[in-house]
Amino acid sequence: MSGGRSVTGKRRATAKLLAGGSPLRTRNPGACPTDRQQSGTDAIVCQPAAVGSKKEDDRRYPKRPLVGVGALIFRRGRILMAQRGKQPLKGAWSLPGGALEIGESLDAGVRREVREETGLEVKPVKVFEIFERIIRDSRGAPEYHYVLIDYVCRVIGGALRAGDDACRVEWVRERDLAELEITEGTLAVIERAFRSRDRQGAVSVAVSPRSAKAR
Repeated sequence: MSGGRSVTGKRRATAKLLAGGSPLRTRNPGACPTDRQQSGTDAIVCQPAAVGSKKEDDRRYPKRPLVGVGALIFRRGRILMAQRGKQPLKGAWSLPGGALEIGESLDAGVRREVREETGLEVKPVKVFEIFERIIRDSRGAPEYHYVLIDYVCRVIGGALRAGDDACRVEWVRERDLAELEITEGTLAVIERAFRSRDRQGAVSVAVSPRSAKAR
């Protein structure tokens, strides 16, 4: 997923996240359950948290910004969200997506990342937003630097399951997004996408520069 997005404010270790009741709330924001639960008619599909990898380490302190892709996938008034299973930002929720590979087109990158993280096959429909993310360490040095391109996508096949960097995936209603610990800047993108999704033929492309320190 779009690992370059940083968490808004402090980690929400608050009563709202710990209270239970709604399956959208996680009792431990930094960990993912491995069982299958039900959220109304939608399953929450989980896998054990992934451990760090050489690939992830290679993205730290890059010589140049990395290009990433994200997917805005809607279904019956809900959007597909993925919870990170490893650093950076382990436990945070974001859009499915990740870093582009050498020699890979943007279209192919979106399809691959969504397939790996969610099990779904998608068709990228349009570019929605270009999103810059710089995450700085405690000294102020850029630890991660991504240029993220978010696509509106349509599901064309597959079966929902969590995989790769994601330990959990879920279809989330717009009004329930506030209950999740979402990476910084992502919620604003999603809200704009909800507002514009019914505008036929509209292609919204915006550049959103933001930076944050790693937490």
